Amino acid sequence: MKTLSIDIETYSGAPLKKCGVYRYCEDSSFEILLFGYSADGGPVQVVDFTAGEQLPSEVLSALSDPTVIKWAFNAQFERVCLSRWLGMPVGEYLDPASWRCTMVWAATLGLPLSLEGVGAVLGLEKQKLKEGKDLVRYFCTPAKDRDGNPYRHRPEDAPEKWERFKAYNLRDVETEMSIQQKLSRFPVPESEWVNYRLDQRINDRGIMLDRIFVTQAIRCDEQFKRTHLEMARTVTGLDNPNSPAQLKAWLAEKGLSVDSLSKAAVLELLETASGEVELALSLRQELAKSSVKKYTAMQTVVGKDSRARGLIQFYGANRTGRYAGRLIQVQNLPQNHLPDLEQVRTLIRSGQFAAVEMLYDSVPIVLSELIRTAFIPRPGSRFFVADFSAIEARVIAWIAGEQWRQEVFARGGDIYCASASQMFHVPVEKHGVNGHLRQKGKIAELALGYGGSVGALKAMGALNMGVPEEELKPLVGAWRSSNPNITDFWWAVDDAAKTCVSQRTTTATHGITFSYQSGMMFVTLPSGRKLVYVKPKIGENRFGGESVTYEGVGSQKKWLRLESYGPKFVENIVQATARDILTEAMLRLDAKGYRIVMHVHDEAVIEAPPGTSLEDICETMAIQPEWAEGLLLRADGYICDFYKKD
Repeated sequence: MKTLSIDIETYSGAPLKKCGVYRYCEDSSFEILLFGYSADGGPVQVVDFTAGEQLPSEVLSALSDPTVIKWAFNAQFERVCLSRWLGMPVGEYLDPASWRCTMVWAATLGLPLSLEGVGAVLGLEKQKLKEGKDLVRYFCTPAKDRDGNPYRHRPEDAPEKWERFKAYNLRDVETEMSIQQKLSRFPVPESEWVNYRLDQRINDRGIMLDRIFVTQAIRCDEQFKRTHLEMARTVTGLDNPNSPAQLKAWLAEKGLSVDSLSKAAVLELLETASGEVELALSLRQELAKSSVKKYTAMQTVVGKDSRARGLIQFYGANRTGRYAGRLIQVQNLPQNHLPDLEQVRTLIRSGQFAAVEMLYDSVPIVLSELIRTAFIPRPGSRFFVADFSAIEARVIAWIAGEQWRQEVFARGGDIYCASASQMFHVPVEKHGVNGHLRQKGKIAELALGYGGSVGALKAMGALNMGVPEEELKPLVGAWRSSNPNITDFWWAVDDAAKTCVSQRTTTATHGITFSYQSGMMFVTLPSGRKLVYVKPKIGENRFGGESVTYEGVGSQKKWLRLESYGPKFVENIVQATARDILTEAMLRLDAKGYRIVMHVHDEAVIEAPPGTSLEDICETMAIQPEWAEGLLLRADGYICDFYKKD
């Protein structure tokens, strides 16, 4: 046997979408119901474990045989579940080296991340059976009786449904194999399977959570809500002061007619409110800030060994191949600015909630800023956190050939000061001469690198940071005139993409190649990896101009036709290149034996003994890839006993 295509159906009392596969299969009720497989592309077989059937010995041994390649759609699910089924202890899993994921393959070609979605886009003859969701809900998840008590549907409860469920399992294997066949002309490069294996090992390893701290943070929030809700009841006399309808009626009685009680509207009302109206609105504002969703997600996800696993999705952003956050969503953790982070963390962990209320203006903000600190290293270790400095700014300057920026990076300068200096033609130093201009340089850098204009500056909060509206347009002009090579890069890419699609030919600019093949546009990055745009054609953008459109997953996770243009393609190219730099850096760190437990954007979190060299970690990260001659990289780092933003 050389290959084995697998699809399993399972039962567990744990909610898979909320807790993830690692916690899901730790549940005491977990079991595998059906095992569908095809060996070496042969006919699909379904083994019904509920009927006492057993896997053939050669299939059983293939699961742990490194010479047999196992295929599945979202292979992490099958691999982790089968690890539990084989009796491996928590924290140990089947080696991902001999597993391949058809979902990852689809993602590398810009296709959806669902079996049903891929089948539909590819127009497969054998597609996923649509009744499957109902069958999965019936047999794989707990049901509830009229009194709300959980119970479980067994095969004997609905024999006809069970036969259809077995057919559904068989069809999933056939669909997965059809996808392999359909995509065979565009294989995943071996280098990406190497990256996938490392990603799976990082997810298997997981990261430790301080369970006591998480529990206390939730208790603190509950106490805060109780006391503030009671205060709001006392002030307003309302049964439920959280009800917008009740509070609006109460405000109307006080002579204040309001259409909305959104955060922005309450903030505006507070500017002129006084007395009990001001107090009621202030209490509503504080209660609106109160959210412990990430803490409760931590409790749901954490395993028996206090580690949270499966937090990173490989190729989660299929436009660029960047990683995405899952479950706890570590890619969008709030920043921390509290100067006494350790002190307030200790107060929360030890249950001294009254002291927190007395010492800090806002308990919800404190809890929000402490979310990162719930992640801790294992006993005897510390966190060594290293991240790339201004990675996207460095990549775009390198590809576009913006020499003055390269010189700033070469001398270790501050890109925001340098940008402001270039824009306003005066020296700018942080906390020094013309230091007030640095903020404008920073806003411009963050908002304008990918063709953004006045709207992008506003979205970045320029007005809230004190930049007058009349200065926004000149700021855009100043940034673009001081970065002529980046501006040229946008429109050179725009021309290359349009020509590639309209003439179905190969074009190139700035070391990026655009080619058309089999109804797809391939964009070859400096690393050699390809970005893929499905069914591209020349269309009309929202402003009535000519642009490239293509099919992809939109903002509402639906498959539809999207539009793009030069600066947007440049954003994809730069972010994808930054992703490739991170993957190579993590492989180097892993090869040196550093235990990466998490990575967020351009930052790696390593769990290591106290004497570990942070300098070596940063130097290892900042090594220039062979394909990136002239790219100036720098990684900065810090050491901590709980995760935080330095």
